Amino acid sequence: MRIKTVEAWWVKIPIQTSRQHRSDFGRLTTFDAAIVRIETNDGIVGWGEGKNAAGSAGTYGTLVHMLNYEVGPKIIGRDPADISAIWEMLYNGVRHEMAAISGHAMPEISRRGLSVAAISAVDIALWDILGKSLDVPIWKLLGGRKADRLPAYASGGWESSERIGDQLRSYIAAGGFKSVKMRVGAMDHAPHVSASRVRAAREAIGPDVDLMVDAHGTYTVAEAKRFIQMVADCDLAWFEEPVIADDKQGMAEVRAAGNVPIAAGESEATRFAFRDLAMLRAADIFQPDPAFCGGITEAMRISSLASAFNLRFAPHLWAGAPCFFSGLHLCAASPSSFVVEYSLGANPMIHDLVEDTVSVKDGMIEIPDKPGLGFTINQRFLEAHAQRQ
Repeated sequence: MRIKTVEAWWVKIPIQTSRQHRSDFGRLTTFDAAIVRIETNDGIVGWGEGKNAAGSAGTYGTLVHMLNYEVGPKIIGRDPADISAIWEMLYNGVRHEMAAISGHAMPEISRRGLSVAAISAVDIALWDILGKSLDVPIWKLLGGRKADRLPAYASGGWESSERIGDQLRSYIAAGGFKSVKMRVGAMDHAPHVSASRVRAAREAIGPDVDLMVDAHGTYTVAEAKRFIQMVADCDLAWFEEPVIADDKQGMAEVRAAGNVPIAAGESEATRFAFRDLAMLRAADIFQPDPAFCGGITEAMRISSLASAFNLRFAPHLWAGAPCFFSGLHLCAASPSSFVVEYSLGANPMIHDLVEDTVSVKDGMIEIPDKPGLGFTINQRFLEAHAQRQ
């Protein structure tokens, strides 16, 4: 079995006006991603996804061009089952053979950002191919699953203090969620405004539903510490990305200033960044995004780091179908996972891009049993929204 073709598209799907929301990213009118299709010489197709922006915001022309004209040609003719070897080859570049012989990384200068996003897309597709070629789901290749269903949390929460309670209660009613997440931070212009929204949310949902908050890295260290003090009596399950990913020492300072667990990692790439988070004691929960951190291969390594440091693992899954399904397999196989992110914003990149139904019932989501990632692409929908760069 050999890799025959690699083709990537910028998939851009309009979001219905009534389903659009506004946050620190502005009003999101489309859901965008780089979707890659890898086919082998015996006709097995694997699907992958790469991201260069949080959520659905961003442009993907450069990443798609890189996949089609730089990364893709390097793996044509390779055995798709050599997943780790291909990962290291792409990461180490022209020195990959020397790195392999020496037993340590010798990455290219461009070892983060778009480079790892492209590796992520390829890696996810290769795992999909491997599972399909062996007729098993990916979680089985990762060591088996710990459950056939896992708890999911409702991710959304942008409304004002007057309406946030109704919004979160609607999430709970829709899927029986036992945990919900809302956005805070720069979108509210001041920490006290975010704090008032959090207090309103807690009052509305009561004490028995876990409440998480996500600042998208928009606070300064001082603002994040003030915010923690203001919501000290709200029993938050976690405070996500209080400050920018480039200020890990500041994140550690925020963590030390309060008793709210810190979740971080959607903006980080590779195990090396998560090693630093662990060593600095900056986070309690690792949140790698499979479509940005380095794919399934690297996310599983990051999960092992979390376990080694007695931390927890909850991947960032505000994404398209290849990334989201990757997260399901990772959570099923990881000993440090405990909850799955489920977007309650408009997400056509999951629900319309695949023919399968993805839903949460009684706060639980099923782990796929079908080979590979476990979904069937909606080819007609993909063709209607795909742009090749």
